[in-house]
Amino acid sequence: MKKFLSILMLAFAGLFILSCDDNDEVVQVEDNDTYATAYDISPTFTRSSSNLYRFSDEFNDPLVESDVVLIYMQTGTANNSPVWRLLPYTVFVGSIDEVDYNFDFSKFDIQINVNSTPTLNLDANSTYYAGKRFRVVVVPAKTGKNSIDHKDYNAVIKYYGIDESKIKLKN
Repeated sequence: MKKFLSILMLAFAGLFILSCDDNDEVVQVEDNDTYATAYDISPTFTRSSSNLYRFSDEFNDPLVESDVVLIYMQTGTANNSPVWRLLPYTVFVGSIDEVDYNFDFSKFDIQINVNSTPTLNLDANSTYYAGKRFRVVVVPAKTGKNSIDHKDYNAVIKYYGIDESKIKLKN
């Protein structure tokens, strides 16, 4: 009986010592089912009102729940390369008007909105929504310890290993 009690006390002490481990190290889990992808769109916006135009597009395959969508608008070129701005993005027109570009997404689709102030009629200013090019970038939500500035398009492409030569225009 003494031997049984000794073994029981030793087991209890071992359990107590192991359960008091104060190692708070965070274990990083790698997301192996989500890969960053990107494609371009040249949307045809639909009029909702004279101050709001919208474009909706479905994904070819539903997103994984942990995916995040980033949408960039091409705002010009520099050294023969496109300049990309992360949405939401605001263009100021004159001293009182503005045009806002924003978006939302679900696991099935995206919607891009072009919205102006009430005094700026988009019906008469199609340059704010016609002929625009956007880049849709789908990335894993969890990026580990490194934080990435999503406003910096080049940093995003580099961090997620997206080959720009393989980005195609979605029809």
